[in-house]
Amino acid sequence: MKYRTLGNGLEVSAIGLGCMSMTGSIYGPPADKQDMIRLLRAAHERGVTLFDTAEAYGPFINEELLGEALAPIRDRVVIATKFGFDIDPVTGQRGAGTNSRPAHIKAAVEASLKRLRTDYIDLLFQHRVDPAVPIEDVAGAVKDLVLAGKVRHFGLSEAGVHTIRRAHAVLPLTAVQSEYSMFWRGPELELLATLEELGIGFVPFSPLGAGFLTGKIDASTQFEAGDFRNIVPRFSAEARQANLALVEVLKSIAAAKGATPAQIALAWLLAQKPWIVPIPGTTKLHRLEENLRAVALELSTDDLGRIQTMLSEVEIQGERLPEAVLKMTGL
Repeated sequence: MKYRTLGNGLEVSAIGLGCMSMTGSIYGPPADKQDMIRLLRAAHERGVTLFDTAEAYGPFINEELLGEALAPIRDRVVIATKFGFDIDPVTGQRGAGTNSRPAHIKAAVEASLKRLRTDYIDLLFQHRVDPAVPIEDVAGAVKDLVLAGKVRHFGLSEAGVHTIRRAHAVLPLTAVQSEYSMFWRGPELELLATLEELGIGFVPFSPLGAGFLTGKIDASTQFEAGDFRNIVPRFSAEARQANLALVEVLKSIAAAKGATPAQIALAWLLAQKPWIVPIPGTTKLHRLEENLRAVALELSTDDLGRIQTMLSEVEIQGERLPEAVLKMTGL
């Protein structure tokens, strides 16, 4: 494993592990708990140090899983979790939207600490920007938690650059988390430049395009009834058929490099900036190992130029999220 530094000197493995799918969520039913505990520990044995979760995953049960699995190695891992949705920190009852009132943040963090079986959170993200609460108040509440020793680093998820600048002025951000992959390159418009200017790390989620960039999904793929991709525009059968042009690009490059499409997709992300740390998720050990091998895959300047040329010739069809969910991003 190789290691990278996010903002404020936080060193983590070059590839982290997104843990949302382990307890079931938008991509299907939960996996076996003991299998996931073994997988989490196996990831650490293979060099992974960054593990990403959130109170909203479940809610609560994903944090509980990580708390149990990582307790024996707590001092050797970086746990990232999130607050920000309107979830009662005791009962788990969900409200209609976001809630980043300072008192709610502090209550949510206390509850997360108990579930994670720890007395500090390495990296705390606001899950989505709350339009009802000034970001300065949010950053101020997290700053109080940092001063109390309960949080070590602060991050934002799916925030716009104006919000990032305002938060950073109150409490320096260590990382921003947003979707980024060959399947969604929106961060290239202004986010990456802003992060580089401010010295903030970037943690892309869905770096394999919700599985599409693995080459295992085509227009005939049938998702399970509760799978979120059933309502995502770019995963409609028609969009998938058109978007397979991107997968063919990946497959051709992978064949030339003796790699898999997923490895090329991850290696491409790693090559964009030295402070980018993707967090692909999986519930399978062989997929974890496949993903981690991307760290050793070197893409030359010629490789990257060829990829750029090929990507410029592919026009992705369909929005990356349903309209209602998109309205909560980039605020």
